[in-house]
This record gives sequence, C-alpha cells and structure tokens, in this order.
Amino acid sequence: MLFKKGFSEKVVNGVRLGNGTVSFQRVKLNVHCFFLDGVLLDTGAQSLEKEFKPFFQDLDIDQVVITHFHEDHTGCARFLQHERQIPLFMNDQMIEYCRNKADYPLYRKLFWGKRKPFQAMAIGKTFQSTNATWDVIESPGHAIDHVAFLNRETGQLFTGDLYCQERTKVVLREEKIPTIIESLKRVLTYDFDEVFCSHAGFLKNGRVALQRKLAYLQELQGKIIDLHDKGLTPIEINTALFPKKYPIMFFSSGEWDSIHIVNSVLKEHTHRSLTL
Repeated sequence: MLFKKGFSEKVVNGVRLGNGTVSFQRVKLNVHCFFLDGVLLDTGAQSLEKEFKPFFQDLDIDQVVITHFHEDHTGCARFLQHERQIPLFMNDQMIEYCRNKADYPLYRKLFWGKRKPFQAMAIGKTFQSTNATWDVIESPGHAIDHVAFLNRETGQLFTGDLYCQERTKVVLREEKIPTIIESLKRVLTYDFDEVFCSHAGFLKNGRVALQRKLAYLQELQGKIIDLHDKGLTPIEINTALFPKKYPIMFFSSGEWDSIHIVNSVLKEHTHRSLTL
C-alpha cells in the first residue's frame, strides 16, 4: 500500500503547532501536537515519528501531557521518553494499557503505526508549567480517559478529540454521544476563547465553535429519540439522518459509522427510561 505522509508547522499566539498527515486513496487523516511554555500536548502517531522528530528536537520540552490513549496521540511517547528522557503524564485510567503492546485493528496500524509501550505518570486535576497553572478537565465520550487542558494564564484550551468537527457524522463504535454532550457542557463552564483541536487545529472563536457543536449534538440527540418514539428502528433512523456514506466507514469495516451515534443515544435513552 502506498501511504503518503506530510508535515507542516506554524505558530499561533505563542503556541507551536505540528501537524502530521497520512493519506491513502480517498482517506486522509491528520493529527496535531501543540507546544506551549515547555509543555508538549500529545505526541502524534508512530507512523509519523520521522516527520515529527525535527519538530520535537527544536523544542525545549519539560513535560508531555496526553489527552487520551489513542495511538495517534501517543505514538511517539516511547521515543520522547526513551530518547529524550521527558516525563509523560496522562489520566490514570489507561496508564496500565499503555505500558503494554497496543491492540487495535489493522487499518489503524496501517495509518498510525504500532504504538510502542511507554510508562506515563498519573496527572492530577492541575499541573504547573514555567509560567502557568493548567486545569485538567475530564471530558470522556470519545475515549474513557479523555481530558482537555486549559492554560489559565493565556485562556487557551487544548481539547484533544472533543471537537474535531462541528457536525459529527461518524464516530468510533465505543464513543458515547450523551457523554460527549456532558463533556462539552463541563468544558464550557471554564473561561477560555481560543481552542486548539488535535485534528481541526486552531479555532480562533473556539468557545463559539464548541457551543455550536454542543447545540448540534443536542438537536441530533432529540431527533434520534423522536424518531425512535415514532417506532423507527436504529437502522431506519440512521438511514433517515445520515444518508451519506463515507470512505472511512468501509475502510474501517464499520468501526467508524453513523449507526454508532444512533445506538449510543438510544442506549442512554433506554437506560434513563428504565430508571425513571
């Protein structure tokens, strides 16, 4: 298979952004790392280690903080730990998982490489960098251990995969839309404006972008429940709301699909109905 890789970097309001891309046929994926005040946020993918290395080597990194355990965010963690002796911090829920050989589908290994084991330390509710205090905001839904990071001094929020895009059409099988809605609500209680997303990059009007995503998901949740109450099956709801099919759905053999949005909403709706 011929995979094309690329890398670009820029500086936005004191934050250095490194963006790696991997493409095959009609599928193109990307992931960012960010650097601010001695802190590297996420490590990129192992398949892009060659592309990210010059970026890392040009940075005076004191510590690495990780938004979540997925391989496109932790793929270069072992390199940074073993070659640069830089301490790594993440939510403690997946620390043990990351100490072992990663287990995920072949297509993800083809795009993102094979994430090597690394040893991170548990991050607290806050941490310090040279000039700032950072809030660690629990924001699960996309991943069980997902956190966002807010630099209190600059008001810049780093959201990992909480945003990605405003109008979500496909998600991973294990993602939970109701949980993402609650995470967006929680993040929006903090004081920030600029947002740095691991896939969308810099969002100048970040608070507004997150508010729009929250409104979209809430509206979508309402439509799914309404169609369900009218007697439609999950497959019928999916066809009605998401008629378009995307290459990643076929390439991932269904691990990414719009049906997972429908199922996650209905699972939570059914659970709440049974507990009332």
